[in-house]
Amino acid sequence: MCKTALFLALMLAAGAAFADTYAFGNRVVSSGDSIGRLVEIAGKPDLVTPLENQYGALEGENWTYFREGKTIVFTINTNGKILRISESR
Repeated sequence: MCKTALFLALMLAAGAAFADTYAFGNRVVSSGDSIGRLVEIAGKPDLVTPLENQYGALEGENWTYFREGKTIVFTINTNGKILRISESR
């Protein structure tokens, strides 16, 4: 029983470790956060690109920030939640 509980606790912790995060100064934005939190921490995006499916229906948006030589892209779903965070130089 104890081994099972330990295994479940480790799996839950590992799942949280896989969440996308990005730090703006000492404040962190994570996948699952709302766009309101993102704007509160990072400000308005430098570029917003709509994401459409093959039929032209809106599936979300990419919000792009250009900071310190990096490009940070937040993929937002139609419910206003961050799905994915990617960073490139």
